[in-house]
Amino acid sequence: MNLRLIPLCCLAFLPLAHAEGERLTYTCDDGSRFDVAFSADSDGRPQASLRFAGREITLPQVVAASGASYRSGDVVLHTKEEKALFSDGKSRLRSCQQAGSTPAAAQPAAGAFVDIGGSVAWTDGAPLPPDAVLIIRVQDTARTDAPALTLAEQRIGLAGQQAPLPFRLTIDRDLLHRNAVVTVSARIERRGRLLFINDSVHPAFVDGQPRQVAMQLRPVGAAPGR
Repeated sequence: MNLRLIPLCCLAFLPLAHAEGERLTYTCDDGSRFDVAFSADSDGRPQASLRFAGREITLPQVVAASGASYRSGDVVLHTKEEKALFSDGKSRLRSCQQAGSTPAAAQPAAGAFVDIGGSVAWTDGAPLPPDAVLIIRVQDTARTDAPALTLAEQRIGLAGQQAPLPFRLTIDRDLLHRNAVVTVSARIERRGRLLFINDSVHPAFVDGQPRQVAMQLRPVGAAPGR
């Protein structure tokens, strides 16, 4: 989910995506729950007041490709229809559903978000450093004359983790343009130094449907096919 912050002066012109005073409860895929109330600050700028894990955080509304997004530092809430994406800045991005609403799996129409998952493995005799980090990205690589556009990113600390390691990323369907070429890539870094990387192209979709992506990383500097 890519969010572009805009100056505070311009936020006053963002329409309220939710009715002022509206309160909602969301249940997330990891079993956690949070409550959120929507309002406007003293200058009329839309905001969301979120209660999660004993914390109350006020998130100003920011521009998003679709739906409504609220952000304060690393804490991000993106709502669309009856679903939401939520990150508390500490754990992975959560996919959430309004309490009492029909689960997305039971809806015949395509949901507002799409999940892309799979697993990552790596082969090497030496153990990984405890501070190594696995970075998984979903990107639109359609633009040949420009860098790939990152649609979602997940970082997983590898201390004590065993391969293959499962992953799941959630992206907004409205970010998938008609000519998008969506691929999944992974790498392992330690303090900015690249240790492992995938050397194959992994499409995220087959016939328009998300697929399970299994990636095998190779050590940097190793011969292809190792």
